[in-house]
Amino acid sequence: MISLSLSSCLIKTSFPGSCTLFSSRQAKPAPAFLRVIAGEGPNQVLMEKTASSEVSVGETTVSGGVQDVYGEDAATEDFPVTPWSLSVASGYTLLRDPHHNKGLAFSDRERDAHFLRGLLPPTVISQDLQVKKLMHNLRQYQIPLQRYMAMMDLQETNERLFYKLLIENVEELLPVVYTPTVGEACQKYGSIFLRPQGLFISLKEKGKILEVLRNWPEKNIQVIVVTDGERILGLGDLGCQGMGIPVGKLSLYTALGGVRPSACLPVTIDVGTNNEKLLNDEFYIGLRQRRATGEEYSELIHEFMTAVKQNYGEKVLVQFEDFANHNAFDLLAKYGTTHLVFNDDIQGTASVVLAGLISALKFVGGSLADHRFLFLGAGEAGTGIAELIALEISKKSKIPLEEARKNIWLVDSKGLIVSSRKESVQHFKKPWAHDHEPIKELVDAVKAIKPTVLIGTSGVGRTFTQDVVEAMSDLNEKPIILALSNPTSQSECTAEEAYTWSQGRAIFATGSPFPPVEYNGKTIVPGQANNAYIFPGFGLGLIMSGTIRVHDDMLLAASEALAEQLAEEHFEKGMIFPPFKNIRMISARIAAKVASKAYELGLATRLPQPKDLVQCAESCMYSPSYRSYR
Repeated sequence: MISLSLSSCLIKTSFPGSCTLFSSRQAKPAPAFLRVIAGEGPNQVLMEKTASSEVSVGETTVSGGVQDVYGEDAATEDFPVTPWSLSVASGYTLLRDPHHNKGLAFSDRERDAHFLRGLLPPTVISQDLQVKKLMHNLRQYQIPLQRYMAMMDLQETNERLFYKLLIENVEELLPVVYTPTVGEACQKYGSIFLRPQGLFISLKEKGKILEVLRNWPEKNIQVIVVTDGERILGLGDLGCQGMGIPVGKLSLYTALGGVRPSACLPVTIDVGTNNEKLLNDEFYIGLRQRRATGEEYSELIHEFMTAVKQNYGEKVLVQFEDFANHNAFDLLAKYGTTHLVFNDDIQGTASVVLAGLISALKFVGGSLADHRFLFLGAGEAGTGIAELIALEISKKSKIPLEEARKNIWLVDSKGLIVSSRKESVQHFKKPWAHDHEPIKELVDAVKAIKPTVLIGTSGVGRTFTQDVVEAMSDLNEKPIILALSNPTSQSECTAEEAYTWSQGRAIFATGSPFPPVEYNGKTIVPGQANNAYIFPGFGLGLIMSGTIRVHDDMLLAASEALAEQLAEEHFEKGMIFPPFKNIRMISARIAAKVASKAYELGLATRLPQPKDLVQCAESCMYSPSYRSYR
């Protein structure tokens, strides 16, 4: 006898020591009639769906309904699942489904149960062997973009293997799936485009954005990364081809922060481009028009933000990515009070740099209030970092924020930002216009301001010249120099240059990775102030606590949590950031600190608060290990 019942019920699993954050959601409605065939010939049975969520065959009970939602996080790693699509995926369809495909790792029993016999070679291999083979193949490519394309192809054919590969080889593959290679990928996105990833929302969809969001197959979205492509890394306006950034960021949300892939949505808002090269490129995939501005732009963004909240609710995290300065600050200010929003260029960069500076105090002593900061670059990143440093100094030293800002100076394309320029600079630069005579050149600003910390966020390569680094070294026994612009070609200086020109004394970090440097028989490991240290754990903390708004204190908590992960062995190598190989553990601790602060501020809605937030974060992290199929 076969009894069947399926409905759109809330499927929620809870196992000892687990956090049920990612293991419960509203199941998708089943088709009007779900056909279940048992036996053969006259014993075949067609049943109409009724109303429970289990199938009983003889003495065997199979739990779950349409699309089991457990079996994605670490807490349920050992539990068997059913590979539901619209029905149970099997045969050729199963091999073409990236969410369930296991390639040669399907067991003999699974091949029998899911009609895979003859569709695969007879050998059965482990997921670990698949990872080993893929890493061997990737290392054969001499061109980074080829590795990027191979990784994207894997993501679209075998999702779990993609994340397993990335998690276990994060230090080697992070530069492939993100900066610096993703920059080249965005520049050539039209040429290498094979299949769409994410949602493309253009001016053509104005008035229909809610409908477009509903076209996305996953309904339980927790994180959206959105860009309009106007300021991609340090490469400028890449229009619709900026989609590589949201796709890359969300890959890291899953690999580093453990957020389910099915809960992530990459979005590009296409309002045109002012890049003439792209407009004349026959392979360009976006709107062929000049970039929309003003009211037309604002209305499209507002419709998108309204539709997101209507479709996904109050607690969906929207991360703004690579918007131009003139829009980035306004969007963060406008929607920061009504939505759960986060700008990685302003807030994420600031948080990771603050963590590095807290760590650097181990080498130079004192507190942040004892130091003087000079920035080259006064855009989103520069002013965001400066403001968070001032906020940390204000809180730790118990002085007014305006007072804390006085030790922080910024240089933009016109020179040092001083009070005489206050009326002519953009609004976000005004707090940094201090009393001083105008100075045009960076090296002269270094000599006049006498900073202990030099930070580059200009997006212009090779601007920390030998004269600049030597001037910093003359002023400080251990100058702190952070060349943060991405990609590698836009870095203000290389690691080798910084250590050579400072005679090995610089405390140095960059935005893109540089190899270790040998200086006077000593190996020095340059730090990488990569936002990937912060945003995956930060986002996980917001999600696991059900936070409804981002607060600056959460960013400070994330910075302090990251700085705490450095051990003595790291300081001995000159490091101010921990190794990426432990990034999931680091993300769990950042998530716990962020969630704790959210509860403290009364902004968390997931109640009661878990007793052990670190354990909760670890247990609800997505696990890429293959599941056994029933």
